[in-house]
Amino acid sequence: MKQVTTTQIPKSPVTTSGDTSFFGHPKMLASLFSVEMWERFSFYGMQGILLYYMYFTAAEGGLEINKALAASLVGAYGGGVYLSTILGAWLADRIFGSERVLFGSAIMIMAGHVALALIPGIPGLIAGLVLVGVGSGGLKANATALVGSLYREKDERRDAGFSIFYMGINAGALIGPLVTGWLQESQGFHWGFAAAAIGMAVGLGIYALGRNKLPEEAHRVPNPLPAAQRTKYGLIFLGIALVIAVLLATGAVNADNLAMTMAYAAIGASVLYFALIFSSKKVNATERGRVTAFIPLYIASAAFWALFQQQFTFIAVYSEEKLDRNLFGWEMPAAWVQSINPVFIIIFAGVMAALWTRLGHKQPGSALKFSIGLFVMGLAFLAFIPLAGGGKTPLLALVGILFLFTMAELFLSPIGLSVTTKLAPKAFHTQMVALFFLSVSLGTTLAGVLAGLYNPHDELPYFIGVGGTAMLLAVGLAAASPAIKKLMGGVR
Repeated sequence: MKQVTTTQIPKSPVTTSGDTSFFGHPKMLASLFSVEMWERFSFYGMQGILLYYMYFTAAEGGLEINKALAASLVGAYGGGVYLSTILGAWLADRIFGSERVLFGSAIMIMAGHVALALIPGIPGLIAGLVLVGVGSGGLKANATALVGSLYREKDERRDAGFSIFYMGINAGALIGPLVTGWLQESQGFHWGFAAAAIGMAVGLGIYALGRNKLPEEAHRVPNPLPAAQRTKYGLIFLGIALVIAVLLATGAVNADNLAMTMAYAAIGASVLYFALIFSSKKVNATERGRVTAFIPLYIASAAFWALFQQQFTFIAVYSEEKLDRNLFGWEMPAAWVQSINPVFIIIFAGVMAALWTRLGHKQPGSALKFSIGLFVMGLAFLAFIPLAGGGKTPLLALVGILFLFTMAELFLSPIGLSVTTKLAPKAFHTQMVALFFLSVSLGTTLAGVLAGLYNPHDELPYFIGVGGTAMLLAVGLAAASPAIKKLMGGVR
């Protein structure tokens, strides 16, 4: 396939706002959440057993890494996934277009899962996580951007479409941990990683069959890099790679400080991106106002994900050690707890999509939705307080807490994806999506750092501090929502 630029676009169908062939939405929405569903199967299937693989003993098939260190590394890995969206977004906006970057990223993800399945020990862990992390980053921003390309800017179905997309991909997030968790306990960790590789291969095959049916905008390069500048940027990327190699080789960046290094990198990259967008001559005054409105949403998003992503750090350990997983004499695999949230997503994402569609222009603005999501997320951590102390936690109690996680997620995550595509300047469409994922990167990394502060012998300070802080931030965002709405320039 030839490289596509703004002046060389393949003859593919154009999806318009009048296409209602998929439950009232454009038919290509089904194709996009199909590939994302299988990517989520592999990603969450692997992540459901990753922490256990790192800190379990060798006799249990693990690598015997210190538990607190393992949790911080899982957070750093998750942050790296979202941090790498900036590379995938830049390649899409400047060189290849979203569709080609997504396809190449899917291949990289599959290779990473194969490495985890076939290469034993630390080398396999490093190779697998780097490939999956970079590949997932490239896929995430571009899949979201492609969904946004299916709708016009003021199409009232937009938030509902992202909620449907969210519901579809969570089917993969539900099944993945169930399969890998069962295989890990019955056959071993590497069988679980192999299942993740197979799932990604299925998703890649399905997407390959329908990729040429996406609308023309999916193949367009929004801000093509002039040929004369390609050598310059190639040298910049080479220099960055050499700096990273030196930092790792000298021990300046190591396992102990990797999580905070990733957090600083996410903050630095975010500041740089905002500066580039604000200083660009291709961004007009209205677009600058919209980017300004995005800043408090970015902060709220980072705070939200710092709590939500503790499903893979604090809650993963909590589920393995403190949760009563006995079901009629059979002990449920700890990894299956990771499938509770996707069950609720599948049930309620459609309800939320229908609600936003029914309310239309009467629905709350994006900033208010963000504040509600962050408030409920803080409330979920306060719900751990009655369970503090000795003894096992009933499974139903944790299910109730994860229900609050889900309600919070549905108010913020799909809305965040949607509002980002609406606020994005035309010249920075995919890269604005990357900015949203940078907030997720920062939050996910902090989820690993925060998990290290949890003391099972003195739980109350952790739950009150984390939950209370989130709720205070939510109240502040709600108070600021009228001012944010004005800056959005007509965008809801």
